[in-house]
Amino acid sequence: MGELTIGAFARASRLSPKALRLYDELGLLTPARVDGTTGYRYYVEAQLPRARLVAWLRRVGMPLARIGEVCDLYETDPPTAGLVIGAYWARVETETAARRDLVTFLVDQLSGKPAGKGVDEMSDMRMRYAAGTDRGLVRPVNQDTAYAGARLLAVADGFGADGARASGAAVDALVALEESVRGADVLNGLADAVDRVNRGNREGSSGDSGTTLTAMLWTGSRLALVHVGDTRAYLLRDGEVSRITHDHTLVQSMIDAGSLSAEEATSHPQRALLLRALDGSADHARPDLRLHDVVPGDRYLLCSDGLFTVVGPDDIRRVLGTAAEPADAVSELIALALAEGGPDNVACAVADAVTV
Repeated sequence: MGELTIGAFARASRLSPKALRLYDELGLLTPARVDGTTGYRYYVEAQLPRARLVAWLRRVGMPLARIGEVCDLYETDPPTAGLVIGAYWARVETETAARRDLVTFLVDQLSGKPAGKGVDEMSDMRMRYAAGTDRGLVRPVNQDTAYAGARLLAVADGFGADGARASGAAVDALVALEESVRGADVLNGLADAVDRVNRGNREGSSGDSGTTLTAMLWTGSRLALVHVGDTRAYLLRDGEVSRITHDHTLVQSMIDAGSLSAEEATSHPQRALLLRALDGSADHARPDLRLHDVVPGDRYLLCSDGLFTVVGPDDIRRVLGTAAEPADAVSELIALALAEGGPDNVACAVADAVTV
């Protein structure tokens, strides 16, 4: 098989010579040979499928580090590489939808439309709420924290030696926003609070400690969601329950890639391994931030994994659909977790959107 100059290979692969030189430096697409005297790069036709895949993945905006992983997988297991690409694009679409909501919110705010006004000027909807936690029947201490107030719902699940302190500090940082943050500042306020909490965990906790966090802050027209880890938020609307957060766990990434089913994930030995958490590491602490539209009659549940890993989705749906008040739903859900052996701490926060 004859060699191709970098120019010929660039034309065949639809990559520029400049891009090929960059990908060589990054180890993404190494030439078959580099002339020791001239430094010219030479390629072979067998490299074209990988190069063309690189070109297509760059066109869809995949980061270079991820492209390298997908290309390596493509060479050994093309079907799985396809599933990984599909999972990546599903995540892009989810994040794009969240950014679209944010753009709409900011446009309304800056143009003076009603949706951008503060909570006191905005809506005749209010939140009716309750929260509770329980140590469970196995764990020696309770490291979960739950909070429900007029504008804020929050659940945090601490881990490690300082887990209780970490979860409490995370929720306290958000409680401080209830009266101080309005309008377009809501998402910035949530992001800043999470960053402060993570820095505090880096400076004040032992190395194995941290917390997950899921919280929703009422703007008067929408709920601003911040989420990191495997605590969850659910929505009951028109009799249907949907999950509105995405777990930052190893098993969820495997589900997204198509290499693990949701049923298999429940018994996977690494099902509790977190990919993101407020553990003091800048790499692991990036939260999901988005705005969520609210309609009267919505019921929201935030909970730790001590609930949803032992109480099935049908029971969660039944309780959310039948409990008369948020406090009743919280009590019944915790009781169900305890009835299943209470192997972990459990935390719940429930709120109803009601008109006044």
